[in-house]
Amino acid sequence: MIKTYKILSLLLSYPNDELQDFLLQVENELREEALLQEETISEIAKFCKRFNQIDLTDWQEEYVQLFDYSRSVSLHIFEHIKGDSRDRGQAMVNLMEFYKEKGMHLTAKELPDYIPAFLEFLSTLTIPKSAELLAETVNIMDRINEALSDSENLYSSIFKAIISLSAKQPDKAITHEMIKNEKPLDLDAEYEEEAVTFAGAAPSCSSQATSACKSTIRPI
Repeated sequence: MIKTYKILSLLLSYPNDELQDFLLQVENELREEALLQEETISEIAKFCKRFNQIDLTDWQEEYVQLFDYSRSVSLHIFEHIKGDSRDRGQAMVNLMEFYKEKGMHLTAKELPDYIPAFLEFLSTLTIPKSAELLAETVNIMDRINEALSDSENLYSSIFKAIISLSAKQPDKAITHEMIKNEKPLDLDAEYEEEAVTFAGAAPSCSSQATSACKSTIRPI
């Protein structure tokens, strides 16, 4: 297992007591594996310090307000490239099948394009293969990072780390085109759309209900 990917997955997951306690270990774990540069680890350490010191309910509220109500920082990969298109459902089915082929099975509540789930999957591969697959999403990660950096949000440190692990760096022209063409999020439409199901599984939550899609990932 690549611990760095696992840790980044955890840090982007819905906050709980276990995750908040784990924040105290993050810096040492990242330094031990040494996949990230010192400056990047220091930024993540600031993130961990801040969220370890605030009340958990405040962190949870901040998380929901940040990730559930803006398409620009959605934690669902296909939200950025498929939007409300019907192609999005098929893309998720294909991704789910890809995970299964590689031995990873998600719970009924997890959508396969949820970035924490994607990072957990990458943690099970070799470092070169993880970097190669991550490169396929690097412009999406960059788009999210741009939005977070613009508001000086500490979560940008997580996305900077993710981008640094990619086999290729973002094409800024593509990132800016994504920003230009991005449609505002219609929350009413998002919550009314039919839930996606996989192989007879229970209906999953809507694409933007991140707080309801709490990751089953646990600290390492």
